[in-house]
Amino acid sequence: MTMEAPVVLWFRRDLRLRDHAALFEAAKHSKRILALYVLDDRLLKPAGSPRVAFLLNSLRELDKALSGRLMIRYGDPAREVVAAAREIRAAAVHVSADTAPYGRERDEAVAAALAEHRIQWVETGSSYAVTPGRVTKPDGTPYRVFTPFYRAWAQHGWPRPADTHVSIVDWVKPSSSSALPETPEVHCELPPAGEEAALSVWHDFLSDGLADYAFERDRPDHAGTTRLSPYLRWGAIHPRTMLADLAAKRSEGAQALRSELCWREFHADVLWNRPETARQNYDRRFDGMRYDTGKTAQEMFAQWREGRTGYPIVDAGMRQLLAEGWMHNRVRMIVASFLVKDLHLPWWWGARHFMRHLVDGDLASNQLNWQWVAGSGTDAAPYFRIFNPTTQGQKFDPQGDYVRRYVPELRGVEGKAVHVLKERPEGYPEPIVDHAEERQVALQRYGAITKS
Repeated sequence: MTMEAPVVLWFRRDLRLRDHAALFEAAKHSKRILALYVLDDRLLKPAGSPRVAFLLNSLRELDKALSGRLMIRYGDPAREVVAAAREIRAAAVHVSADTAPYGRERDEAVAAALAEHRIQWVETGSSYAVTPGRVTKPDGTPYRVFTPFYRAWAQHGWPRPADTHVSIVDWVKPSSSSALPETPEVHCELPPAGEEAALSVWHDFLSDGLADYAFERDRPDHAGTTRLSPYLRWGAIHPRTMLADLAAKRSEGAQALRSELCWREFHADVLWNRPETARQNYDRRFDGMRYDTGKTAQEMFAQWREGRTGYPIVDAGMRQLLAEGWMHNRVRMIVASFLVKDLHLPWWWGARHFMRHLVDGDLASNQLNWQWVAGSGTDAAPYFRIFNPTTQGQKFDPQGDYVRRYVPELRGVEGKAVHVLKERPEGYPEPIVDHAEERQVALQRYGAITKS
């Protein structure tokens, strides 16, 4: 490969120019780089409009950073990537590795198609600090439990942020490019998109949020989380950048955030080793779990989706999801437990609903977090851990501010009384189930399969 031959940088879940290992590698071989993004129906059609809208906004920001030189193609990547590479007589196509099940399958097909035209396929880095599959037990098998994975992950370490000098790159102007589609209509407020927005959110958090993160991250009534999950989802910021900034910090907040970033990497590692867990139980004993079905089950599911369960903290979370395309992580666990263990509905119903509405919808994190709550996943919550939605609300939203923010029917109820309503304000429903009764049903059903 010569410095004169151009190369393609195919963007996927890495919509940034800083700390970009694949860009760094591409620039070592050629200053002339074609920036490419392929709109793929296999990924777009299952995604909800909030995620698609945020993606399109992120691509527009990336195109601005590239001075309008981002080539957009629409269709089968095995056809479109090859066509783009041949159009500029590229010597290679550079990518960040995609470790999700479909991404692996797609990339094998694209690499094979490129090879037919003697175009190299070069993978450098991934969306993770440590690429899934690299952290293993001493015997080479994958970890099933988070805590030992965390220790091994930290010991393994990761490279320093890639020093990508974009100024030396001569971005190839596309001779032809499809127009980005119009942003779909969404009924939620999306965060600003792009790398600059991501870095701004991160630096603000370092200054104002990190010190109290260990305590505040579980409080949905406070602005105590990073709110970086949409940016990590699309690679507007790399976790390696964040870990580098955290390296010199020894606070509880920094330690807690490192752990949260590792949970993301752990779930990606699980999905790498067990790709079927995107759709199936990790613990196959749970295939025999009895769930409710029929018309009543569908009605219960609809009330859960709409935030009309009569349990204030659950309803607030579900309405936040619809209003913002995002939900506080603590509340995600509460509403997931309610669906699976109070309503006795399959975890994949809830996972699918989340993926349809979450801006930060990530297959590995979403599916495996749902399985953690359901008890069917790796390192799962014990089946007898059944969140009481009332006490969870009292503990994590002690003055009821979170509930009142998203459930307007309850704004006239002061303080913590919002979690234990003596009277139901007009328009707010009675509880659709009795938690104490449904807890016993859940224990019986879970007990039956854990003894098998």
